[in-house]
Amino acid sequence: MKIIISGGTGFIGRALSSYWRQQGHEITIITRGKPKQDSSSHPNNEAHRQATPLAYLTWEQLQNPSSREMEVDAVVNLAGATLNQRWTGKAKNRILASRLQATDLTAKWVQSLNSKPQVVIQGSAVGIYGTSLTETFDEASQPKANDFLASVTRQWEAAANEGFQGIRLVKLRTGVVLGNTGGAYPLMRLPILLGAGGKIGAGNQWVPWIHINDIVALIDFCIMHPEVEGIINAVSPNPVTNDDFGRIVSRVHRRPYWFPLPAFMLRAMLGEMSALLLAGQRVMPQAALQYGFCFRLPELESAVADLKKRH
Repeated sequence: MKIIISGGTGFIGRALSSYWRQQGHEITIITRGKPKQDSSSHPNNEAHRQATPLAYLTWEQLQNPSSREMEVDAVVNLAGATLNQRWTGKAKNRILASRLQATDLTAKWVQSLNSKPQVVIQGSAVGIYGTSLTETFDEASQPKANDFLASVTRQWEAAANEGFQGIRLVKLRTGVVLGNTGGAYPLMRLPILLGAGGKIGAGNQWVPWIHINDIVALIDFCIMHPEVEGIINAVSPNPVTNDDFGRIVSRVHRRPYWFPLPAFMLRAMLGEMSALLLAGQRVMPQAALQYGFCFRLPELESAVADLKKRH
């Protein structure tokens, strides 16, 4: 297959492109500029030597009329500024604008293609549901929250709904993606590895998580199964509380778990962005399970042990 990834140089995008190239698919990354060196190339790794070449396409090249001739089977749109920055006014504008602009540019290019792709996988997030200690959310839940993350995600999905009309659209609402090379997990794990692990705030906030290999497999599943459409929660079927999360990571790494981080201290350090760690939601992947997707690492302990082995 010929697959385009917008946001392909990010944490999830790199894992996707690496997996698909080893499967023999032709992958093109939409980026601001081609990297000087392909970070996914490892000449001493037999799997990567056998992988298909990775191509790049700049946003400026998308405006070229010749790009309309491209043959594309699937598009994955994950582009957007990272949430892992202090949420100043400028940062909030950048987080929202980057997502809307990338979605708009990608959608206009897709609609201009002489031959449309079969499917678009659109990035989203479970933050759209808002936070709760008691509610359980699935794809049928109606988002009602008006906090920053919910607002950004709602506008992001709306832009995709409008831009990709007439094409099978999967909106992938991701939770905390666990991997060694990016995302929030390396920072979440660090205090534990340093022997200063403990619950964050009250510790009873939910962590909707998923292993990086499972989100890659889920995206692949969504592309390969034409019946999959609409909202898909990209989370493990076994969410845990923050306290349980820390205890499990500590147990796997054989580190002490004794040093709680008070909520007021985290708010002082991170400002509004502290909501990423202090608030959460219990989210279930009901749609993925109903479509028949099988999680490879559905339990946190086995997922953490797998990452420890690969670290």
